Amino acid sequence: MNAPHPLPGVTTPPQHFIGNRWVAPAGGETLPMVDPSDGAVFAQIARGTAADIDRAVKAAQAARDGAWGRTAPVDKGRALARLARAILDHAEELAFLEARDCGKPLKQARADAAACARYFEFYGGACDKFHGETIPYPAGYTVLTWREPHGVTGHIIPWNYPLQIFGRSIGGALAAGNACVVKPAEDACLSLLRVAELAAECGLPEGALNIVTGLGSEAGAALAAHPGIEHISFTGSPATGAGVATEAARRHCPVTLELGGKGPQIVFADADLDAALPVLANAIIQNAGQTCSAGSRLLVEQSRYEEVLSRLGERFAALKVGPAFADLDCGPLIRAGQLARVRDFLAEAERDGVATVAKGSIAADAPSTGYYVEPRLLRDVPSTCRLACQEVFGPVLAAMPFADEADAVRLANSTDFGLVAGVWTGNGARQLRMARAVKSGQVFINNYGAGGGVELPFGGVKSSGYGREKGFEALYGFTALKTVVLQHG
Repeated sequence: MNAPHPLPGVTTPPQHFIGNRWVAPAGGETLPMVDPSDGAVFAQIARGTAADIDRAVKAAQAARDGAWGRTAPVDKGRALARLARAILDHAEELAFLEARDCGKPLKQARADAAACARYFEFYGGACDKFHGETIPYPAGYTVLTWREPHGVTGHIIPWNYPLQIFGRSIGGALAAGNACVVKPAEDACLSLLRVAELAAECGLPEGALNIVTGLGSEAGAALAAHPGIEHISFTGSPATGAGVATEAARRHCPVTLELGGKGPQIVFADADLDAALPVLANAIIQNAGQTCSAGSRLLVEQSRYEEVLSRLGERFAALKVGPAFADLDCGPLIRAGQLARVRDFLAEAERDGVATVAKGSIAADAPSTGYYVEPRLLRDVPSTCRLACQEVFGPVLAAMPFADEADAVRLANSTDFGLVAGVWTGNGARQLRMARAVKSGQVFINNYGAGGGVELPFGGVKSSGYGREKGFEALYGFTALKTVVLQHG
């Protein structure tokens, strides 16, 4: 391994990480990295092409057929455990890169680094613990099943949580025995390049983990279309996910898609508001609302609607927004285009007469060139308007009242998404009824998010995608089941 610099991408030359080596881009081109906190270019990354993807896939195929494929499960687990320890040892460095790249407060970036390590701890421990079965069959036969890795898996990682989503996707794929090719988002990938370097230092064989940076329309498209990729894991927008799935379907390649959400927080009159209110606020302001699982809709039973809005409004009014390293409640949005998108949603809501209950404030010393927006709590949002139906991906909470349990279910299920939902009630029977009635991949009762939930299967229904990541369930998606039938008389 020939590492050209201590912080990948921060100094020249910008390179990919393929086969445990830094590799110059085939086309010789680079892309700028922009700091969302001030809008300034602070680094360059390699602009990957189809040729770079092909080189990475060949390196992964060599690992699949060679050293990584021959590594015993227990030794795979030990390698992932070493990587988890290395991530913790370099957590501050990784958090710095993540905060600078994404614009998120440093405290959030630190939590993301810890979560990334936890994924590799979890999947390192799972490597030698997922087993096949024997199936009862007529006399004279023995039927066995076992799980085999797909081979070479492709991973398209978004910009909002690079470290966390890398850990949950790559950890499971490697634990199942696959070799991986990763295309991170062009907006935020420096922390992942550093993790790949740490993985090589921890003993992952050449080609087991490869990263090609670049544009989604170039490197990402080439990865989705490459005939050597045998499974694709994608997290991103529904439109792009549909394109990835379509390309993969041309060659019958399985896909796991996590495509966003419009999470309802459903607050009944008997809810413990002291417990709920801080969670309701955090679920929409975390990472400036740029979270697929954000609780972006607030549904409150009519009898306590005004009380909830008044008390939650006080929290919103106190929120502060500023640069990543100021470590306030919110950082900037990722890019100028995302800022324009959020402002467009807010302008449309204002034209439609949607009232603002409260909004936070931008720190006086925040650079005017940064991509900042104040968190907002909006009330009486019609369930059919764009703000209530589409993913804003910003710190905007849309509140609306409901009359009864049936009305709450109707509103909760009124969007095309179904990723995460929260239900706040002390009624045990209602808790179970709501958990069954709400169309969502995860339903949290009197909590939301549960500390990251590394162990909890995660994925959506409807336009939120299909397949599951996190937990033991992810290992099934990263493997194919084989049935063996022996006739022995």
